[in-house]
Amino acid sequence: MTIPRGTAQSPKYQRLAADLRRRIAEGEFTADAALPVESELERQYGVARNTVRLAVDVLVNEGRLVRLQGKGTYLREHPVLDHRAYGPTLAPAARDCLALPSAVYLGEAAEAGRELTTDFEMMIVRARVDIAERLGLRPGEAIVVRRQLRLLDREPYSIEESHYRAGLAAGTPLMEPDPVEGGDEAVLEGLGRTEIGAVDHLVARMPGPEEAQWFQGGPGVPLVVQTRVTYDRRGPVRVIETRYSADRSRLVYGVGDLGARVILPAPAAPVDPARADAP
Repeated sequence: MTIPRGTAQSPKYQRLAADLRRRIAEGEFTADAALPVESELERQYGVARNTVRLAVDVLVNEGRLVRLQGKGTYLREHPVLDHRAYGPTLAPAARDCLALPSAVYLGEAAEAGRELTTDFEMMIVRARVDIAERLGLRPGEAIVVRRQLRLLDREPYSIEESHYRAGLAAGTPLMEPDPVEGGDEAVLEGLGRTEIGAVDHLVARMPGPEEAQWFQGGPGVPLVVQTRVTYDRRGPVRVIETRYSADRSRLVYGVGDLGARVILPAPAAPVDPARADAP
């Protein structure tokens, strides 16, 4: 087995890491079996032991592999949860994910056989430039931010922050650091600000230090950031910024008539060897 050279000459360990990524993507390695030991990879590729070790270090830093003392090196697989970020409802008279986002998260977790827990926080902060522009405010104006820290089976899943004009949230349950019965959407409906549309902006970026510490991902694992601006007939209502770890989440958008959609069974959740001995 040889390391592909590619179009540009790069360090040998990086080319070895790229080939190991390919083999992982093609399913050659499984989560319940250790990867070949360093001496075997050294023999397969005809490279020095240090080259193998550096290549494996790259994949460990990316969060693809995990070294277990005395056991070997394994794939580090997080169960990926599909989140229906937007799509027509599949059941007659059902409300869509724009109307009941919290219920969508709960339903998806239940369907996957996973436990969803959420911690709430409320803050009054100065609006970032991008948030202010989307809400039609001046940068630095006070806004109310309601943060939800979601965990699946106690593993960090997403950070969601809903940004409201201070005048809209004042004197309402949106000022409380607790979940609202029926969701924040119920409060907005009571204020006559029912959300009827939204625009999403999706970007991928590397996490900052605090985000990396909370998500507990590898240093090479990016975040998927969904910024949603919701509207009623009077204008923007709120900005919802949700950050997901890219190795655990997949956002699903449905467009058009999905009446003939085939619903495939969810794949079985892989076993993470790092947790195999946990009680």
